[in-house]
Amino acid sequence: MPPPTRKPLHFVANSLKDLRGMPEDVQDVFGSALMDAQYGDHPEGARPFGEGLPRAIMKLVENFDGDTFRVGYTVSFPEAVYVLHVFKKKSSSGRSTPRPDKNVLRARLQLAERHYRSHYGGG
Repeated sequence: MPPPTRKPLHFVANSLKDLRGMPEDVQDVFGSALMDAQYGDHPEGARPFGEGLPRAIMKLVENFDGDTFRVGYTVSFPEAVYVLHVFKKKSSSGRSTPRPDKNVLRARLQLAERHYRSHYGGG
């Protein structure tokens, strides 16, 4: 049986820069989870983002030193994984994601769809 294929990982807009700005322990957790996604596995703790966002957007959450960090990504394309948005949750209104972050996730999913169509010929 051939080894599993690792899908390319694409960072949309400044998501790579944002990830690199997080604490190293958080980077390690998210990096490992995203690698699982590249191999077609379901990362531990990953779930649909919810909150009115398209089901194609998945969420990873990591709590560290009193802060909550999130990654929104999609595996909805057969040949690639896209990291849409990486951010520290700043909302003081409970567990919900602030509207600006949700808007970023929606817009970047559209960017990922365009990139996928132009680079992989599918959609």
